[in-house]
Amino acid sequence: MDPAEQPPPATPDAPDRQTMEAIRRRRMEKLGGSSTSSASASASASPKPDGTGPETARPAPSSTSSSTEKINEGKKPAPVPARPKINASPAPQGTGIISASRKRPVTQVDSPSATPPRKQNPQKEEPIDDYADRILGTIFRVTVDPSREADSTSHRLTYLPNLAQELADEDAPLKLSVDRLEEAIMEAATAWPADKPLFDYLLPCWKRAIRAIRLLRGPAPQKEEILKEAKRLCFSNCIFAVTMPELFSREPNAQHDTLVPYLLREVEHESGLCMDFFGEAISRLNEDDSIAPLFTKAMADISAKLSTLSMNDDYKPYVNALLTYSRFPPLLSALAEHPCFQMAQSAPGIEKNTILGPFFRISPLQPEVCTVYFSGPRTMDKNRIQTSQSALQMTLAAHQTDLRTIVNAFVRASPLAKNKVLDWFAYIMNANHKRRAIQVDPREVSSDGFMMNVTVILDCLCEPFMDSTFSKVGRIDVNYFRRNPRIDIKEETKLNADQSQSDAFYATRLEGESNFITEVFFLTLAAHHYGSEAANAKMKNLDKDIKYYEKNLAMMEAERPKLANRPDQLRLLEETVRRHTAVLEKATSMKYAIEGVLLEQKMQSRSLQFMRYVTVWLLRVASQSEYTPDKPLRLPLPRAQPESFSCLPEYALQDIVDNFKFVFRYIPQIILSAVGDEMVALCLTFLESSEYVRNPYLKSSLVSLLFHGTWPTYHLKKGVLGDIMTSTKFANDYLLHAVMKFYIECESTGTSTQFYDKFNIRYEIFQVIKCVWSNSVYPKQLTEASKTDRSFFVRFVNLLMNDATYVLDEGLGKFPKIHELQTKLRDHALSQQDREKLEEELRTAEGQATSFMQLANETVRMMRTFTNSLGDAFTMPEIVQRLAGMLDYNLEILTGPKSKTLKVDNAEKYFFNPKTLLPEIADIYLNLGSSAAFIEAVAGDGRSYKPETMAQAGYILRTKHLKNIDELDKWDALCKKFEITKAELDRAELDFDDAPPEFEDELMGILMKDPVILPSKHVLDRSTIVQHLLSDPKDPYTRQPMTIDDVVPDDALRERIEKWKEERRAKARATVADAMDTA
Repeated sequence: MDPAEQPPPATPDAPDRQTMEAIRRRRMEKLGGSSTSSASASASASPKPDGTGPETARPAPSSTSSSTEKINEGKKPAPVPARPKINASPAPQGTGIISASRKRPVTQVDSPSATPPRKQNPQKEEPIDDYADRILGTIFRVTVDPSREADSTSHRLTYLPNLAQELADEDAPLKLSVDRLEEAIMEAATAWPADKPLFDYLLPCWKRAIRAIRLLRGPAPQKEEILKEAKRLCFSNCIFAVTMPELFSREPNAQHDTLVPYLLREVEHESGLCMDFFGEAISRLNEDDSIAPLFTKAMADISAKLSTLSMNDDYKPYVNALLTYSRFPPLLSALAEHPCFQMAQSAPGIEKNTILGPFFRISPLQPEVCTVYFSGPRTMDKNRIQTSQSALQMTLAAHQTDLRTIVNAFVRASPLAKNKVLDWFAYIMNANHKRRAIQVDPREVSSDGFMMNVTVILDCLCEPFMDSTFSKVGRIDVNYFRRNPRIDIKEETKLNADQSQSDAFYATRLEGESNFITEVFFLTLAAHHYGSEAANAKMKNLDKDIKYYEKNLAMMEAERPKLANRPDQLRLLEETVRRHTAVLEKATSMKYAIEGVLLEQKMQSRSLQFMRYVTVWLLRVASQSEYTPDKPLRLPLPRAQPESFSCLPEYALQDIVDNFKFVFRYIPQIILSAVGDEMVALCLTFLESSEYVRNPYLKSSLVSLLFHGTWPTYHLKKGVLGDIMTSTKFANDYLLHAVMKFYIECESTGTSTQFYDKFNIRYEIFQVIKCVWSNSVYPKQLTEASKTDRSFFVRFVNLLMNDATYVLDEGLGKFPKIHELQTKLRDHALSQQDREKLEEELRTAEGQATSFMQLANETVRMMRTFTNSLGDAFTMPEIVQRLAGMLDYNLEILTGPKSKTLKVDNAEKYFFNPKTLLPEIADIYLNLGSSAAFIEAVAGDGRSYKPETMAQAGYILRTKHLKNIDELDKWDALCKKFEITKAELDRAELDFDDAPPEFEDELMGILMKDPVILPSKHVLDRSTIVQHLLSDPKDPYTRQPMTIDDVVPDDALRERIEKWKEERRAKARATVADAMDTA
């Protein structure tokens, strides 16, 4: 049969290994019968530096080289005629290969008479065997024709003497063909230098085969079959080259037998794996079980190499390798099954020894990277810091985009890959609980950069279901932690359940599996807790550390002059200063880097959107309703709390608050479009139904969140939440009662710092009330509360007065001490030690005065606001006497003889302005001046009320122009009423000064008006026990819990007191009448 008409031989899908071994043996016999002789032959036939292919010795036209003689052992091929310099064989149409015979000589190109013919004669069709010889030679850069040194494109060809000899022995043409291609590849590969990876020869062959297939034009089935077989055999040998190097008489070499360097190059790179190679690998996965392990091992090696790099190094090729890899789901599924994908590791080990860990580890928060972005941080100005942070953010955003693409590819690759990735994320969370410890040991937890990347990528996974209408929030399964959850919350503090209650609840497992949305939701929630919020906490700790180091450095520098004559101690000091400076600069660089990461706006916008979803979901679970911001929510919540809510980890609520507080403080511009009514609903719900949350600090943080929402932001004078709290129906219905309720509750939180914590909480509550007070709904609600819920209102006002009394007393009481210290420090004769001691005392006193005066100013303003709107409510018997006493005492401090001790340097620094405070206290007097009960309470204040004090206050108000004429006239008239009432009370006191002991209150020593019997059988006046219970709901004698409802009126004693008082009045009237008659 004519070779041109012979069809290509049928070949199996992949070379049989036994066949390949037989071929190898035959090649070895031809090359000398041993691997040693083969190696020497290969060495003697090394290719030229151009790397076009393996070069084997070939016979010359006139003589045969000595190396060829040695290999063939005397079997020299017959002499051949001299080889023409240009291959004149015509190239067939459509091959895309330009034959040298079609090129015009230079003389014809340059000659003016050289005119190209108008019409070329059609070329003769190239025989198929010639085509096969030419194209296979071009692809593999080999030849069996000793006269042929280069292909049609002038690339050097490697002569294959053994195959040529076999063909000669068989009297076959010296041409390459498909049926002898395996032998050709084997001989060429065996001849490839042992010090070079064999893959370096076979991969270019593969690419040339692919290129040749693409260049085919028109129907050419025989040519196509030749090229496909060349491609198939080439790929198979590529795989064999790195999996079975001994097949080619090569010793295993870890540096050569791997795909790593080729994966690290771009797919367009000449020596990189192209997309066709990946595609061929995918198509053979099922039939060749060596391909998947080959690729997964390469990616594992790439991951291991990346674990030694940082963002300062050339990490991008490694990420690009995984990005390319992630385009092929079957390969990702195989990679997910690799033992290193999620092997048991410590928390720090996860980011170095798992497949994905090193990719997520790359971050500007790596210590060595921080010092590059923020070199010399103590000398950097604000603009340089911001520039560095912007550069950091752009680099990190690009890397996180790549990570997002990779993780999305895993999730979509297959159910197995998706579950493996979710398992890996869960393993990270469960291994990093210690990141939220008070003292964090970095050797026991994953790094901040790694955890931040994990948090951001999980936020991105949530994006598809976080729509603005919350349409998919119902798919988040509240029973997740009872269905074999990936997240371990056993040791986490619960919202409102102790350990035993939580364990009992979760011990009952439910059937079924959680959906993907639920899984990602709870993973992301945990990631925020252990990732971004932990990084935020670290930034705060770094602030403290930096101040500490700076203070120590300042102290050491102050000691330097003292050691000028002691060189040994001076050297020790300088070494200590160097160490402190290094630690300080490292801490400062890290702080700036964390700031840069946390202040990235797109990242925080995604985070806020996720927190909104968590907010709505929590409200749905707690209210057991289908709540969304467009649906009503009724308060208070049901008395019976759902255990599914109570047993949730506390961080479910804490993360929301901390995230929003951070954004309110540092990047409020992004919150304008990221917050809705649900945030106010969350705060008010758990302030009104505060029994749903156990942690008092967590409840107080809800007030802080509302307070931060009132800060003026851009065009919003009332802040981001101010308008919502002022005008929405839900806020109008529940806000005032909710914050007043917590104002009362924070009096006793059960913590060691509760006494001081309450002042900060109440300060923030005052700011919230001030923000919304412009809406008349709120004053009306307060008036209604004083009538319908008297005990609640009385407790609120009583605590308000307690605060005012304490903070004014503490604040004003610091100024005499400050005045004294400032006077002493003016003495230039003070020693340095005494001066430092006095300065420290002054700083302490100033700090306390500043804090207390801020609280005092707000408390007085709130009382003025309330008394202006509902004065009658503040003159209840349970309130009015304490209110009058508090006002009289502070008025005397401000205007009496003690006022001289309040004069200090720069009083405004301490928020102390008597010209503002005195008129505000006067306003409270005037607001209540129409009440006879108030006038009597002021006049009856035997401790602080003095007519001259009232007159002095009026004088200051008038001379300093602190009040207008009408208000001053009202003040004078009110002072006159106080004086008249005082005289009347003095006369009555003379009448009742000899009351029997059983008529007097046991605690206060006053004549009882409404005696009541306590559970302990003691008798007190009702006003006394009411005031006591407002501060301490226990029997003052037995310390047993009690309420005002537990007392029993002593009507008999009351009637005896009234009868005695009437007798004393009658006697007094008779005495006055007798005196008048005598007169």
